[in-house]
Amino acid sequence: MKKLLLLASIIDALALAWTPRASGTPEFAKKEKKSCLTCHTALGKPDLNDAGKYYKTHKYLLVGYKKKPGGMASTVPVQP
Repeated sequence: MKKLLLLASIIDALALAWTPRASGTPEFAKKEKKSCLTCHTALGKPDLNDAGKYYKTHKYLLVGYKKKPGGMASTVPVQP
């Protein structure tokens, strides 16, 4: 039984070592002067909400992003 627990622990440790990390950083939040939850579904989670997907696909800018009243994003671009 102890060998099985040891093996499971080793496998878990290896799996955590190779788990991909989120590419977002606190620097994005500081740059935009927004909370991490502006773009992520939950703190510490790499999953992006509509704002985060917009930010990622628009060269890491929120310019033109509009949140609809129902919570859905509108991607109407702003004319320069």
